[in-house]
Amino acid sequence: MIKKVTVKTIQKYKDNSEKFSVLTAYDYSTAKYLDEAGIDIVLIGDSLAMVALGYETTHSVGVEEMSIFTKAVAKGVERAMVVTDMPFLSYHTDIASAVKNCGQMIKSGADAVKIEGFSDYIMGVIRRLVDTGIPVMGHLGFTPQFLHTLGGYKIQGKTQEAADEILRQAKSLEQAGVFSIVLEMVPQESARYITENLNVPTISCGAGKYCDAQVLVSDDVFGKYSDFKPKFARKYGDMKSLIYTCAKQFNDDVKSGRFPSEEEVF
Repeated sequence: MIKKVTVKTIQKYKDNSEKFSVLTAYDYSTAKYLDEAGIDIVLIGDSLAMVALGYETTHSVGVEEMSIFTKAVAKGVERAMVVTDMPFLSYHTDIASAVKNCGQMIKSGADAVKIEGFSDYIMGVIRRLVDTGIPVMGHLGFTPQFLHTLGGYKIQGKTQEAADEILRQAKSLEQAGVFSIVLEMVPQESARYITENLNVPTISCGAGKYCDAQVLVSDDVFGKYSDFKPKFARKYGDMKSLIYTCAKQFNDDVKSGRFPSEEEVF
């Protein structure tokens, strides 16, 4: 029987100084392959707004869309922990609607949800979710849903004072009950300082090698999404060329009459 990755598994990795991996997925087959490859957390990232739906920012995706993608991904996963990004304005208005929206993701198959940012209100949301039995992953540093208030895609925590502030926020999230915290676009040494002073695991999204885990958008890793590539992403494949080549060969074969062959008809 396959042993499922849980919040206890993730904490054990931290306690034993073992690294763990996180990749995004938005469909059944990709999630299945990530799970079979040993990825520990499969994240239905709101990055799907751009890489899967063609929006310009993550702001455009909603609860219903995230729920549909969560159902697809959850069906493909046996071992990995499934975490869903809560989209923009899905937890910002009041705690009751936040719990309802997060609960919808759990009903759709997620094992946990991810919430961006820090404020007294968000702390209250996290506490209520944890009390309700919904595990929460935090997200600090650069938070895409706060793109406009941050003034664009800017590195966070570049000074000791700024790193101290992120650490203060992270400790508050830890006390509120998060089981892990994503640090996005934070200088490596700042992320190391924050990681070493927390009990819960940190997950680097462009925050260097000293965090407890690493997360990337799978479309960047596979070389499928070509509109934009973050500095911190590593391209392991070239799916763009593969898809183009296969589609072109099919197109050529259809128009030349080479497809279908005698072996491919009834």
